[in-house]
Amino acid sequence: MLFEPRSGRLAAWGNALLAGLVSPDEAVLSIVGEDAVHRVEGLPGESGPVGLTLALGRLRALGVTGLRVALPAPGHPLGLSGPPEFNARALEAEEAVVAVGAALGLVPEVAEAGPAPGDLHVSVTWHCLPVREAPPADVPSLGEAERELAEALREATVVLTRLDVAGSGPVAEGALSAYRARADAGREVLAPGYPPRAVRVLALAQRVDLLVSLAYEHGPGGAVAASEMAARAEALRPVERVARRALVAAYNAAVEERERG
Repeated sequence: MLFEPRSGRLAAWGNALLAGLVSPDEAVLSIVGEDAVHRVEGLPGESGPVGLTLALGRLRALGVTGLRVALPAPGHPLGLSGPPEFNARALEAEEAVVAVGAALGLVPEVAEAGPAPGDLHVSVTWHCLPVREAPPADVPSLGEAERELAEALREATVVLTRLDVAGSGPVAEGALSAYRARADAGREVLAPGYPPRAVRVLALAQRVDLLVSLAYEHGPGGAVAASEMAARAEALRPVERVARRALVAAYNAAVEERERG
């Protein structure tokens, strides 16, 4: 249930590959994860969809030196720089990857097929599109993201506790137990080459995103009046926004560190 966007896996392991820290096979296996297959469509020089190994090699040949994540939401084009066509596709998918060194971006299209929710064949097509070479929108530094996250979490906890919707109950406890089990098992939350602070910020942002999801989806605890439900949503919105900013800052940290020299 952890928020681990496909764009984050592609950027993190793509950056590790571009830096020569992992093999192509290791990068592709980590990007695909539990999905069945990932392919890239629209790459310059390719007439049809290609596999991730070829696609990552082609991006390197086109001058790509790094990959950044965008996690836009309505009214918040987080990590995007245009043009409008790319922004619209990224907003629809709620995520995208933007290349550094070439004016290209990748937006995932996910297809699911199977008899039941727990038995799905998931395939992902990354659509390669032109992007505007400009600074991405509203992306904080790691330090800013960490401070914002801690402050927003403290403020939201006060409100959610008062409304009795801070993610209590057996479903919430089960989800949090699963989170702790994965963390205790030493799950690698980022690829090689990322600074420890990025790992810490990503883990905290994922935990905050999980708690926000639980507060939205489970309960409602004591928040039964319309005014209390509105107060809960009002408390969660800025936390959700800050968590997304922190996720983007963490996934983009490897590129930012390289650019600072």
